[in-house]
Amino acid sequence: MNSEVSRIAELAEAGERMIERLRKKAFLPESRKGLAVRYGIAEAAALLGCSTNRIRMAEEDGRLPAPQPTENHRRPGYSIEDMLNMRQVLGASPARAPLDQAAIIAVQNFKGGVGKSTVTTHLAHYLAVQGYRVLVVDCDSQATTTTLFGFNPHFNITREQTLYPYLSIDPTQTDLLYAVQKTPWPNVDLIPSNLELFDVEYELAAAGADGGSVLASRFRKLKQGLQDLARNYDIVLLDPPPALGTISLAVMQAANALLVPLAATTPDFCSTVQFLSMMDQVTEQLINAGIEVQYDFVRLLCSKFDANDPSHTMVRQIMEQAFGPALLPVPILESAEISHAALRMMSVYELERPIGTPKTHKRCRSNLDEAMGQVAALVRRSWGVVAPAREEDVVNA
Repeated sequence: MNSEVSRIAELAEAGERMIERLRKKAFLPESRKGLAVRYGIAEAAALLGCSTNRIRMAEEDGRLPAPQPTENHRRPGYSIEDMLNMRQVLGASPARAPLDQAAIIAVQNFKGGVGKSTVTTHLAHYLAVQGYRVLVVDCDSQATTTTLFGFNPHFNITREQTLYPYLSIDPTQTDLLYAVQKTPWPNVDLIPSNLELFDVEYELAAAGADGGSVLASRFRKLKQGLQDLARNYDIVLLDPPPALGTISLAVMQAANALLVPLAATTPDFCSTVQFLSMMDQVTEQLINAGIEVQYDFVRLLCSKFDANDPSHTMVRQIMEQAFGPALLPVPILESAEISHAALRMMSVYELERPIGTPKTHKRCRSNLDEAMGQVAALVRRSWGVVAPAREEDVVNA
């Protein structure tokens, strides 16, 4: 074998070892990712849409556990588990009604580098902070989302833990429950991925003359499997491969909503237009083949937007003119805080304290809340739910 070709394997192995070293350094001593973020009473009240007095009263009358003071006699912050309990006790859970259909959102674009996995992870964690039950399904063999959730796809995930045993030509699983992994977030679960998931594409491509019927069956199977799992969640987020392949097509058909991230550059805009055109052709072919494709909403989300870059502003204006209301009004701003968090294999929502300046962190977090809140609002609208008025707003009014 050519020495330069064989070097590819050496580079891959060296890179995997470095990822594991970074993982061990970034996470807890036992190499397990933890969630140490806490919320003060004012922030907790804002998230629950109530007053701080209501929380204190619930603690005083025993409905909520009284917080144990820290060593310096300060009031401790609330964990995510505490927040979920508070939502149940105070009637502030955003969970869907039993008859409402769980939102199954595909975060898709065939253009790489648009922040697809970053959007998926931050959206999942935003929804978790808001109290939703979330399932994230990593359908991309590159497994970036799996990595951001604290798993090393090479060392920690086997093919049997991915979608492969369910979607392969010779499946060994009849439902998807086997693949669901717990994450540091108590209300977020993950179906992970690794490079071996790509074997599904090979197998289906080699299905021969019967490939069409095999593909159709896999499309329906993934949709049914996800719908069965979705009974235990409010929102399911699908992160498909950035290419038009079997798994991407299956994801498109399984989803009931589509979120398309795109960066504010001319190549990204042009590529996204091609993606939408291809989506139109593919969905028409699927429908003609008797495979249902139906979305509650289709929206585009501008990511990595630099408001100080005139070219970004110009492309953003082009997007607004071309896509109109289908383009969500609040973009995700380019921020060093997102990049710094990703270096630690985390989202901004997992940071105990700012990595950069407090001002930068606050601006980034505020922008993410607003951008991701747009998606949550679309989901709640599909359930026929109008956001409740905040207790403090009613009092002030």
